[in-house]
Amino acid sequence: MHDIKAIRQNPEGFDTALAMRGLSGMSSEILAIDSARRAKITAAETALAERNSASKLVGAAKAKGDEAEFQRLRQLVGDKKAEIAALEDEAKAEDTRLTDLLARIPNLPHPDTPQGADEADNVEMHRWGTPVSLDFKAKEHFELAAVGNRMDFETGAKISGARFVVLSGAVARVHRALAQFMLDTHTEENGLTEVNTPVLVRDEAMYGTDKLPKFGDDSYQTTNGWWLVPTSEVPLTYSVSGDILDESDLPRRMVAHTLCFRSEAGSAGRDTSGMLRQHQFEKVEMVSITKPEDSMDELHRMTKCAEGILEKLDLPYRTVVLCTGDMGFGARRTHDIEVWLPGQDTYREISSCSVTGDFQARRMNARFRRMGEKKPEFVHTLNGSGLAVGRCLIAVLENGQQADGSVLLPKGLHPWLGGKTQITAEGALK
Repeated sequence: MHDIKAIRQNPEGFDTALAMRGLSGMSSEILAIDSARRAKITAAETALAERNSASKLVGAAKAKGDEAEFQRLRQLVGDKKAEIAALEDEAKAEDTRLTDLLARIPNLPHPDTPQGADEADNVEMHRWGTPVSLDFKAKEHFELAAVGNRMDFETGAKISGARFVVLSGAVARVHRALAQFMLDTHTEENGLTEVNTPVLVRDEAMYGTDKLPKFGDDSYQTTNGWWLVPTSEVPLTYSVSGDILDESDLPRRMVAHTLCFRSEAGSAGRDTSGMLRQHQFEKVEMVSITKPEDSMDELHRMTKCAEGILEKLDLPYRTVVLCTGDMGFGARRTHDIEVWLPGQDTYREISSCSVTGDFQARRMNARFRRMGEKKPEFVHTLNGSGLAVGRCLIAVLENGQQADGSVLLPKGLHPWLGGKTQITAEGALK
């Protein structure tokens, strides 16, 4: 949510920042609604003062026996009461218009965010590792002999429809091990607190984390009104809604492993083969709550946490800064981490780490109080994948593929597999 006071103070700056996202200026429309709202409030306050003044004179007129004045004042009090109610309703309507408009406007980019129109304008920060050199034609994950029917899309479709999959045997075991490995690394080495969250959330949680109203079509809602989480960013971040935290409580760093659900609205025809784009998937999500002056350093720290998972798995990757035209709705700056997939001969996104500033905090009224200060301030929030488990499974399978159809598993994962080091061409964990 945007700060209306900041827009009033610097409307040109607000429009300039929106232009960086390729949007037309909106300050005039916003301020016109705000002006109408404030005018109604002022008029209601004036009418209330007039009603209170008249109310005081009613008794005096009655005591003097001035019936005409008494009736005039009584009528005036009644009229003002009706006028006040009408003005308050009109002010409330303008306030609703303003809030709805502000809720649909994306966050303003951080000044350091590169400007651009689309992903072609993203800026690479660095690369790690060397893409594997194979002396045979690389296969995609679902084509590998070691995978076989242990990644079963037909049964997934029979049970639930398109873009669902059933994992079994060694493939399911590696998938589970990856999630456990990520959680243990983040909690034991990166200082994050593990949280087990609900995956059904209320409207308020989706709104507070900027998923509503704009992205309702991208998520699933139950018949009784709950939403299935698109990522555990929603419950983790919303856990501090309405709170006033102590300065000493910050930063608060959390991590959760959950099922995630996305309708993939608007993605028809994209990545329909394999596990890259599913309606149901698992993700290990990181969320940080910080003081404003610490959030950019925290973004770099969070990015390093995600990169470290790939490095432990010896998976080549590159990290890019998203340009203003490719950045998500709620982000001020985003670092995407893309893992190398030999089967596609390219890098594909496996993590996205973003700082939102106080954009979400304003929507959910999450604040902190500095030591010795009375007035609370809005916190800053950050979120990032640490990592997408299914996509990490894909990367492990494709980067470890062998000519005979088997898959060598990364050494960093062996302790979470009971010392097993490969999936044979026949699909056995060995």
